Amino acid sequence: MSYSLREVSALLGLSPAQIRSYAAKGFLEPERGKRGELRFGFHDLIILRTAGELSAARIPQRKVRRVLERLRDQLPAGRSLTAVRIAADGERVVVRDGGAMWNPESGQSLFDFAVADLAARTAPLLHRAAEQAQEQDTSAGEWYELGCELELSSLSRAKDAYERALRADPEHPDAHVNLGRVLHEERALAAAERHYRTALKFDPDHPTAAFNLAVVLEDRGRLDEATLAYRHALELDPENADAHYNLAGIYERRGEKQAALRHLKSYKGLVR
Repeated sequence: MSYSLREVSALLGLSPAQIRSYAAKGFLEPERGKRGELRFGFHDLIILRTAGELSAARIPQRKVRRVLERLRDQLPAGRSLTAVRIAADGERVVVRDGGAMWNPESGQSLFDFAVADLAARTAPLLHRAAEQAQEQDTSAGEWYELGCELELSSLSRAKDAYERALRADPEHPDAHVNLGRVLHEERALAAAERHYRTALKFDPDHPTAAFNLAVVLEDRGRLDEATLAYRHALELDPENADAHYNLAGIYERRGEKQAALRHLKSYKGLVR
């Protein structure tokens, strides 16, 4: 899903000149439409929204540019953007993503805002795009990308998009993972497990599929299988702090204190 210069201007209250300026400075990654016009993705909207809020907080443009340069590279991949919060506290600008917090660059003034309301404002455009996609020859990749963005406003529409992606390409591992996660949240655990396993069938080195499979196995009470799955997830991504934490919990329940402490120590080392 992409947005025109006019749509971005209306959504964010920024002038077309301001938006073009940020694009020219390399803070955004717009694509070109069929007529050569600029088209912006949701991450571009996040960066522009951040720039507007920082400027409104009277943070100098010099510092705004430094923040954007860092934040552009630090936006979480594959996670719901509603979890991201950017705040200025005195001379610090910090970014929060769940339990993680980092400082992309210094700032002034005090403000705190969520990305959730931006997702709500883009929802009508996304829902319209989903309806139009049903009438077009939409590829599996396009349905998958649309599903990722629809998760911010409608899980049911996102679920439908992922299902359509898999009808177009039954071997799309990321669509299996995301559909599994939606089903997991709905507590359809058996169905979620099937999709995680299918994702790993087509991409055995998919770290998210491996971790999510471990979680659903733990949720189903199959701790021996969950332990093996968490170990596999850590083989693929040794810095997966959540896998260490969850595995520590399983070992603690089994009374294997040394193993639990070992993974808990790894967890603490990763989240400091």
